[in-house]
Amino acid sequence: MTELTERLGLGADARAVIITGDDLGVSHAANAGIYEALRSGMATSASIMIPAPWAREAASRYRGEDIGVHLTLNAEHDRYRWGPITHAPSLLDGDGGFPRTTVDLWDHADLDEVRRELRAQVERAILWGFDVSHLASHLGALQYRPEFFDVYLDLAVEFALPIRLAGPAIERTVGFPFRTLAADDDVVFPDHFAAVTAGHGSRRTIERTIHELPAGVTELHVHPAHDTPELRAYDDAWSHRVDDHHLVCFDRELPALFKRLDVTLVGYRHLRSVQRHQRVDLSA
Repeated sequence: MTELTERLGLGADARAVIITGDDLGVSHAANAGIYEALRSGMATSASIMIPAPWAREAASRYRGEDIGVHLTLNAEHDRYRWGPITHAPSLLDGDGGFPRTTVDLWDHADLDEVRRELRAQVERAILWGFDVSHLASHLGALQYRPEFFDVYLDLAVEFALPIRLAGPAIERTVGFPFRTLAADDDVVFPDHFAAVTAGHGSRRTIERTIHELPAGVTELHVHPAHDTPELRAYDDAWSHRVDDHHLVCFDRELPALFKRLDVTLVGYRHLRSVQRHQRVDLSA
């Protein structure tokens, strides 16, 4: 489980952390919060939802940060809708957007349309100027069904990008070896992923994870956003996003704790260098 830290030029027993700001593009509040977290806070990476309404605005503010594509096939909010950029019929629900739940998606999605949509999302990110650092799956929709995971893995191989994966416990639960399949295709992924329960903030999960941090690379994901009327209008969990913003931008205990525990902060771009057999520069 510590091979990745060695490939990064760290020791076998080293502990490294990626702090990812998810859902870039979902709103102006999220864009502002995530870019602040990347530029003056503790976030080391982020991921953009290309079909989301504020994705183009996020692209206009890009200045070369470590940003991947948050592959999106769901629009989970009741009052806030977005849909496929390929206008694929099987990826729409009766409300004119992506399905709200992964179960609904899995029941109705045509896999050929899934593949076209997700490739189009990566290609659009590149067209907009992003130096794409990795792939992630919104709501885990591509991780927990083998036929959807095949598309996820194929894109990672095609674009030579690392991916986010859930940990071994989830792998056993879903019943197929997605981590082994990715490793067999030489796709790089963090050793550990600290999942945040839906509708809850990241603070408790991150604090617990840090105090029990194992050797290897651990990804912590947050959803920072500014407290605005827009955010409150569409997201019932708005307060948790605001707290995530405070956690990674203003909290003084978190960086002190990382320093005390000798934790190295890395980004997905470093993992991409490992996957592409390029020189890893942890000072960048």
